[in-house]
Amino acid sequence: MELKSSIPAFPVLNIRDAIEFYKEKLAFEEIYSELNFARLKRDKIILDFWKANDKSWKFRSVFLFLKPVRSGDESFITGTHSCKIEVTGIEELFNEVKDKKILHKKHKELITTNWNAREFHIL
Repeated sequence: MELKSSIPAFPVLNIRDAIEFYKEKLAFEEIYSELNFARLKRDKIILDFWKANDKSWKFRSVFLFLKPVRSGDESFITGTHSCKIEVTGIEELFNEVKDKKILHKKHKELITTNWNAREFHIL
């Protein structure tokens, strides 16, 4: 047996908006979509997106903190995800995206980490 790859599954408020962002800003291709799910691909990387738009948590009692997650698709979990993607030619990819206004506002440069990884951050 061998584990071969990982497919991140990101919670999003709006599937169409997520698809358009990844297509326009990061050159991903839409390979499947429906109302509550989408799968995108670029080269060997596959990303899944699922709709997390349950806003009923906003109207629960003041004791929400006792059990904040009930449905699993509460809207407050969107924007809390991240993943790292290993690439060849990171400088080329950085140059491809740097003028698209998607770099993290506090980390707008290509950096080398303390563990010797070259990386940049996008939103």
